Amino acid sequence: MTPSEPIDINSAASDAALRLIVAECFGVEVPTFQGEGPSCGHPALFIRLSRCNLTCAKCDTKYTWDWSQFDPRKESTKRTAADLVAWATSSPVELVVITGGEPLLQQARLVSVVRGLIAAGKRVEFETNGTIAPAPELVAHGVRFNVSPKLASFGVRENKSIVPAALEAFAASGRAAFKFVASTVADLDRIAELTDTHRLAPVWVMPEGTTADAITATTRVLADAVATRHWHFTTRLHVLAFADARGR
Repeated sequence: MTPSEPIDINSAASDAALRLIVAECFGVEVPTFQGEGPSCGHPALFIRLSRCNLTCAKCDTKYTWDWSQFDPRKESTKRTAADLVAWATSSPVELVVITGGEPLLQQARLVSVVRGLIAAGKRVEFETNGTIAPAPELVAHGVRFNVSPKLASFGVRENKSIVPAALEAFAASGRAAFKFVASTVADLDRIAELTDTHRLAPVWVMPEGTTADAITATTRVLADAVATRHWHFTTRLHVLAFADARGR
């Protein structure tokens, strides 16, 4: 697997320079829901940015970064901040989820997007792997961060996926929830170590799986242990409802 090429997030602030590298936008033409975490089940629009700084073996959006399997020229386009705001504000849906890949690779370019969305009455959730601390301009009213640190069991080295300073910045922001993908009870033990060490709260656990059968099976493996720890539990609604179809 080949990691994404670096992105210059300090480009000059012209309209052309403020274009973002986008994998897909969906939820306007065909309505959908936020499928995970604290807003699971809420109607949502999605702006999925391309590129990631991790190469997780179990990633389900490899078309945002794995150029050994996908062609970046076919899997991404460049869109201006104004274009993305206009697209999202064409819908009455309140919640806009900015995801990836890893969206905070492009966070300097996202400031004007977020400001435009908030000014239009939207609320914004970032889905982030928690390796990059948020810019102060993004830690704002109407913005939340769903931080999903990746465990070694997800197919990534934790010396890359666990960045203590970034996790602690999210925790200090007061605008983050910490959502961990888990497959086994042993994963829950590792989550407990991380949350205790870095004072991460609130904690959400999500069963790993890309089919309804897999999610159901893993849910039953984890449920008692999650409940015992008094953590939140989330499913993957988009998988259950739409069979993990792209763009849903």
